[in-house]
Amino acid sequence: MAHRIGIIGLGVMGERMLRNMAKHAGFAVVAAWDPDEATAPKLSRVAPEARFARDAAELARANDVDCIYIAAPPSTHLAYADLAFDSGKAVFCEKPLAIDSAACRAAVERVERERRIAAINFPFASAPAVRAITAAVKSGELGPLERVEIEVAFARWPRDWQATARWLARRAEGGFVREVLSHFVFLTRRLIGSLRLGDCRIDYPAGEAAETAIRAQLEAGGIPVSIAGSVGGTVPDLNRWRLIGKQGAFELHDWYSLKRRINGGWLDVDFGEGSVRELSYRAQLDALQAMLAGRPHGLPSFREGLDVQECVEAMLQSG
Repeated sequence: MAHRIGIIGLGVMGERMLRNMAKHAGFAVVAAWDPDEATAPKLSRVAPEARFARDAAELARANDVDCIYIAAPPSTHLAYADLAFDSGKAVFCEKPLAIDSAACRAAVERVERERRIAAINFPFASAPAVRAITAAVKSGELGPLERVEIEVAFARWPRDWQATARWLARRAEGGFVREVLSHFVFLTRRLIGSLRLGDCRIDYPAGEAAETAIRAQLEAGGIPVSIAGSVGGTVPDLNRWRLIGKQGAFELHDWYSLKRRINGGWLDVDFGEGSVRELSYRAQLDALQAMLAGRPHGLPSFREGLDVQECVEAMLQSG
């Protein structure tokens, strides 16, 4: 039987999840809500049998909803999660978990105290590329790990496809450090170890606009981690995460594609037929299905989300 999903937020991420769930037999989106009623046609086009709720509270109370997926701006995540928990619902929340660390810690305490079913949507948790890297790290194939390098660049921020989400451009809860670098911070923490922030320089423009550049040094499990990010210029958008060991290296790029360095040369890792991006989306939903069925899964907990958030917010406060 399909797990019945309610969606809060039908922006870019909410619509993407709606479409991916529509292709997965394990889910049925039965309801959604967004403060902008103009988003309702997105729901009817993809899930014509689903209803557009009056508000978030009605959605949370609905008897035919098993799990609420939260794809709203970060400052609202915890309030919507509390509505869901109050009604006994499971929660699948977009990252970052929140922007207020104290409130985030209280949410984690509630989840753990009440044993709530909850996870954060960091897709690297399930991606085939990350599974391959994890296996190599565990087997020792790379030899002693030497360093991690993270690089992101954007021609403009927000990106063109994010233009309607105006909060992404503002320092209060947007910016590429929260929205993009947090994924790679999560990946580094999960694969290598707990994070400690060292030097960090972050550039902000005048006013309330989000950051335009970052340079940071961290440690993960005692391994040095370098971060470089920027907005502007003529370089095409890129994201790249490299793990370098004494006997080899991996490069995760364009989110889900993977290269491996062997004997000095880089080779693409083949994941078989189909788009590796689509395979990654499917794997994340497979993990969500397992969580809702009470089976083991690898989805990030709220506590992992808190750890990532605290590292990210520490970087942002370095400016």
